[in-house]
Amino acid sequence: MHIYNLYKWQHDHRFNVDDKRSERNTWRVIALTISMMVVEIAAGYYYGSMALLADGWHMGTHAAALGITAFTYWYARKHADNSDYSFGTGKVGVLGGFASAIVLLIVALLMAAESFDRMVNPVQIHFNEALIVAIIGLVVNLISAVLLEGGHQHSHDHGHDAGTVHHDHNLRAAYLHVIADALTSVLAIIALLCGKMFGWVIMDPVIGIVGAMVITKWSFGLLRDTSNILLDRGVDRKTVKDITAAIEADSDNRVSDIHIWVVGSHQLSAIISIVTHFPKDPEYYKNLLTGFKDLVHVTVEVNESKDDPCVELK
Repeated sequence: MHIYNLYKWQHDHRFNVDDKRSERNTWRVIALTISMMVVEIAAGYYYGSMALLADGWHMGTHAAALGITAFTYWYARKHADNSDYSFGTGKVGVLGGFASAIVLLIVALLMAAESFDRMVNPVQIHFNEALIVAIIGLVVNLISAVLLEGGHQHSHDHGHDAGTVHHDHNLRAAYLHVIADALTSVLAIIALLCGKMFGWVIMDPVIGIVGAMVITKWSFGLLRDTSNILLDRGVDRKTVKDITAAIEADSDNRVSDIHIWVVGSHQLSAIISIVTHFPKDPEYYKNLLTGFKDLVHVTVEVNESKDDPCVELK
């Protein structure tokens, strides 16, 4: 009876992004965002600025979206070794990014609706006071962006393979929310300055609509990227062709079936079926793919062809 060391052959399924620095910074940004949200909403109502009020509610919904980001970090870490997740919790962050993108889109629609209402029913705006609050909001947004940008850049510090996806989409969603906040703060300042200096009160709701359009564009981009990964479309054709070519360049190997999908922010899994007249152990074929650093989970099926060999090996 043979005793096998099964641990030697088991795969590691910890594909989640365990970035505690980004998680801590996300909580800091949430605290800043909620604080500024309260100030801007109160000031927007009191001073009559739609741009300022929209920015405040915008920050409030972003605080909720950032909460999704923080929760997904915690959830992915807590369940990293849960065998119920066939390929780990790497896609939890992607799902969080998808949910945040939907929130971002709803925010844009609400901003546009409120702005149209203010165009029809204008209110008096206290420009000086509203400008001070808008500038403070912009400063808070920039500080938040710096906190998240550190992790956003860090998430790209990995070995890259051409054509693969290298994003912590959860953190990217949080970063986009903060940048969207900064944009609305800038637009609010522009609108208030135009109203104060030139009497163009209409600029306040118009700027709100422009901001909503820009944010809508960002949200659709994030929805596209995250949905591709959730539907296992996150790997481009060039990557698949390169992996196939690496296998078929050896001996008379032919790839009869190949499936590659994203299981983490920068990690890929593959199932590859090979037909050959000169079969070797699966480990041999895995070694042919060592140049693809993002391939962290590879399963190889080897099928021996009984037909006459296509090439003569020396």
